[in-house]
Amino acid sequence: MSTNEERGHKSGIRRENVAKILAAAETVFAEKGFKGASVGLIAERAGVPKPNVYYYFGAKEDLYRRVIEGVCSIWLHAADTFDETEDPAEALRIYVSSKMDLARNRPHGSRLWAIEMASGAPFLQEYLVGKVKPWLESREAVLQRWIEEGKLAPIKARYLFYMIWATTQNYADFEAQINVMNEGERLSDQQFADAKETVISIVLKAVGL
Repeated sequence: MSTNEERGHKSGIRRENVAKILAAAETVFAEKGFKGASVGLIAERAGVPKPNVYYYFGAKEDLYRRVIEGVCSIWLHAADTFDETEDPAEALRIYVSSKMDLARNRPHGSRLWAIEMASGAPFLQEYLVGKVKPWLESREAVLQRWIEEGKLAPIKARYLFYMIWATTQNYADFEAQINVMNEGERLSDQQFADAKETVISIVLKAVGL
């Protein structure tokens, strides 16, 4: 194996291990909380030696921040279409649909975020101020421009986002409650598709679309 091939092989192993650790940590932190989660359990779930977790991420707190900020980063990118289209209906539909799909496909990430917020965001105050708040203000500015152009009904954009967050993440954070209401079964793909279209329809009607 040449030097370049060896480097590529090692790089691939690193990426694979990092991905496995992040996935395991997202689940364990969501199930146990920060205090209840251990690096040993995360390593066990990931199928890697415990020292590897420290090697790739440092302290447990650093791994926790990496996981939870990664979850939020995906949520924020779901609204990139606000900068890519001048059609409010398209932007909102894609954003709400993406948030719903993330709740469905990565429920542990949503639950972990909810735990952190319910605890007063002890680890994420700086991230909320430095990253999430400016993002929200930039999305508000786009909606406000559309309102001034007559494309949307006059609304307080910030509260619209709060409503979208609460509604979409409910399908992850309160999945157990939804399952009980659904005769003890997880929503089928068709039921979830119906739920998603209902949420999108309500949001669009709320802004006059």
